[in-house]
Amino acid sequence: MIRAYGGEMVNFHLEESKGWSLENGELERAYKEAKSKGINPKAITIINPGNPTGSVLSKQNIQDVIKFAYEHNLALLADEVYQDNIYNPAKPFISCKKVMFEMGSPYKENVELISFHSVSKGVTGDCGLRGGYFEFLNIDPFAAEMLLKLKSTSLTPNSIGMLNMGLMVNPPRAGINS
Repeated sequence: MIRAYGGEMVNFHLEESKGWSLENGELERAYKEAKSKGINPKAITIINPGNPTGSVLSKQNIQDVIKFAYEHNLALLADEVYQDNIYNPAKPFISCKKVMFEMGSPYKENVELISFHSVSKGVTGDCGLRGGYFEFLNIDPFAAEMLLKLKSTSLTPNSIGMLNMGLMVNPPRAGINS
């Protein structure tokens, strides 16, 4: 999709030997390399937890990404759909939104954050079951208006996906409605 709309993807790499962490300098390396090729980055995407490793970025890694996005005026796309696929209980999932708000000013008021979650990944393990949501923080008003228009064109909701999203955000609890 990036290329279809005239964009160019710029890759940065995680350090496998250090538990799939993001090492200092890697984002700057990728950014400078892109700039040297005439590419003007507009956004940064992180997938946390990672797939298929289940690796979780540390709070420090997430803070580094948020600072990087702020310093370079990049929108931050946080793909957090695998947050239930964590294989090391000692490394819990922490959302970008939570970290950004804990960091306070100027990040929580200025970094454009779009975070994603889905029922079709990790929650049920069924990639065919479609249902998800995304949340905007500090999004440009024009972009939000265009997304609202796009959303408004959908005439047929996915009933099964919507039902499962409801169960994901408000799961059944023992002793309630039994």
